[in-house]
Amino acid sequence: MTKQTRVVGLVAVLAIGVAAVARAAEPFKLGTFEHEGEEIIGVVLRDRHVIDLAAANTSLERHQRLWVTLPMPGDMNELIGRYELGMRDRIHAIVDLIAPAIDAGQPPAYVHDLGDVDVFPPVRPEVILSAALNYREHMDEMTTGVAAEMSDASAVDDAPESMEHFWERASDDTRQNPYLFNKPASIVIGDGDPILLKPDREQIDWECEFAIVIGRPASHVPHDEARGHIFGYTMMNDVGDREGRGDDRYGSDWLVWKGSDTFAPLGPFIVPAEFVADPHTLDIQFTLSGELMQDANTELMQHSVDELVHFVSNNIILRPGDVIATGTPGGVGYARTPPVFMEPGDVARCTVEGIGTLTNPVRNWLDVMPR
Repeated sequence: MTKQTRVVGLVAVLAIGVAAVARAAEPFKLGTFEHEGEEIIGVVLRDRHVIDLAAANTSLERHQRLWVTLPMPGDMNELIGRYELGMRDRIHAIVDLIAPAIDAGQPPAYVHDLGDVDVFPPVRPEVILSAALNYREHMDEMTTGVAAEMSDASAVDDAPESMEHFWERASDDTRQNPYLFNKPASIVIGDGDPILLKPDREQIDWECEFAIVIGRPASHVPHDEARGHIFGYTMMNDVGDREGRGDDRYGSDWLVWKGSDTFAPLGPFIVPAEFVADPHTLDIQFTLSGELMQDANTELMQHSVDELVHFVSNNIILRPGDVIATGTPGGVGYARTPPVFMEPGDVARCTVEGIGTLTNPVRNWLDVMPR
């Protein structure tokens, strides 16, 4: 099919679409990709088709006379910041016009098969926070048996006091206060990128996590307003080194445990919040080389997405594109008898219902990095 034929076909489909009765918006995901050496923001349809957003907008602005000229964002962080300032409506309009062309077998040249593009991390957050022990099953497994020998987690059932100005609790709330830690933004990798195991580090574990992507600046956000600051959802494999620092000095060492290069696989895409009716009803699973290791539901979170945004925003200002991973359910390798850890040759897959599957091979650092 020639480029001219594709354009003519698209115009014909658009004409049909204008005359047709308006249909419900088709859900989409958003991601960052590379196509023929160029980084693009892509709109993902049906987990198979990637619309080059900038190219689609340029082409359609020529054919849609009523469309105002709308500059396209340079990266996902900018798109997120502008989503409620015209980008949401423009993306919906593009999807509504292009989907029929795909259905008719006449996709324009700026629609690519997912297999023909390289998937990058969907966003480059300035801040990545992960909720520790936010699932009771994971808290229990880390404070009993073999895991308790090196874990400093506490399974205290008595409710702690409120943290004034940070976390106020009702008198009947017996949960622990939210507990979060930082992961360096520089260690993020995307779908398909390898998790690299450094020499002589043999206790590298997985933690499949449902993750929040912030949409609007958030500072001291009330609990009941938190959802309005969430742009969408993705997933992160909170990879950790259970071997620790080799001594007990100063207690926890989150840099060694959680902060090594490649220890934050993120993606593959972001699902805008408008397409997730309830973030607390989603199945979450992790498989290691095909073996099911984690199988739970986000309804088991101790602190909701609203509470996490509320708590974090009382500590720091969150900005568009920042990520809060909501913690992992039970089933990590460290807590198994005997313990199971990732090894070179494994394939790690984190799946969240309605969000997607994040897949990363596991490789030896020395086989990949230049010496």
